[in-house]
Amino acid sequence: MDFMSTVKGSNLEGFYPQGWDMAKIDACCEKGVAREDFWNEKFSPVECANINDFDTYMGHEIALQIKKARDEGKKLAMILPVGPMGMYRWASFFLTEWNVCCDHVTTFNMDEWADGEGNTLPNTNPASFEYSMKEAFFNKLGALTVPPEQRNFATRTNLPTYPEKIAKLKAEGARLVLVYGIGRMCHIAFWEPTFAVDYASEDEWKKAPYRLGAKLHPLTIEQNAITSFKSRTTLVPCSANTIGPGLFLQADYAIGGADGALSRGMGWQGMSFLTTLHYGPDMHITSTFIPTLPGKLFYLKELAGPLTAECN
Repeated sequence: MDFMSTVKGSNLEGFYPQGWDMAKIDACCEKGVAREDFWNEKFSPVECANINDFDTYMGHEIALQIKKARDEGKKLAMILPVGPMGMYRWASFFLTEWNVCCDHVTTFNMDEWADGEGNTLPNTNPASFEYSMKEAFFNKLGALTVPPEQRNFATRTNLPTYPEKIAKLKAEGARLVLVYGIGRMCHIAFWEPTFAVDYASEDEWKKAPYRLGAKLHPLTIEQNAITSFKSRTTLVPCSANTIGPGLFLQADYAIGGADGALSRGMGWQGMSFLTTLHYGPDMHITSTFIPTLPGKLFYLKELAGPLTAECN
C-alpha cells in the first residue's frame, strides 16, 4: 500500500495541486542528484555535510556575487528570501572581512505576509520579512550596507513597482541574482503550484510578475508553522504578497538552498528537493524551472536520499 493506491476516496483526494503526477514525483525520490538533460549547463547541486557548512557556503556565494559586481564596477540587483536565513550571517561576515561596500546593490525581497488585500505586517513586527532582513543582514553590514532607499520589500504599494525597477537596472547593465529556498509545495517565493490553473498556457504563466494577497496552500502554512513559528499554526497568515515567474525566471544567476532536515533523521524537504531536480519544467510544480537557470543549489546531504520509511 502507498499514497497512489489509497488516495481515491480519502480525505487527501483533490488536496494536492492539479497537474501533479504523484507516481512521477515518487520516481524522482529515487534519483539522488544525477544530472538531467534539461538542466542548464551552468546549474549544479552542491552537497553540504551539515547545516554549518550549508550556511557558510551559501553565505560565501552571496557575498562573492556582490564582490564580483563591485570589482567589475557594475550594479547588482538581488531577489532575496527570508528562509533559509543562516547564510546572511556569513554573507555579512565575508563582506565585512573583504571591506566590500554594497552601495551598488539594489535588493528586492521576494515576498511578505499579507491579508487577502495585500496589506502587510508593520515593519516593526518581528514576524515581518522586512524586520527579519534588517536584523539578519542589513544591520550587520554597518556602514557597508545596502542603502535603505535601494531596499525593496513586497508591500501592497511597492511590489507592483518591482518589474519596472528591475527592468531599469538590467537596462543599465546590472545582473539579476536570485536567492531562494524551495517550499514543501515546491514553491519559489510564495508562488504556489496551485496558481497554474489560473493561466491559459505556460507562456502566460511565465510572464506573471507578482500577486498581492495570494492564497497559500495548507502545507505551506504548516511548513512555516514548523520552521518559523515553533509549531504555532495560529500565528501564520494564510496569504502573502509574492513575486512570480515573470521576475524570478529573469535571473542571470541563482543561489538556492535546501536545508529542510529535522532531528533524528526526520525531514520535510527531501521530496521537494528531488522533485525540483528531476521532474522536468512544469508550471504545476514551480520549482522545477530552477535547474534551467545557471547557478548553484546548496543542499544537506541527507535530503538526496534514500527517502525511505524508518522508525524515529
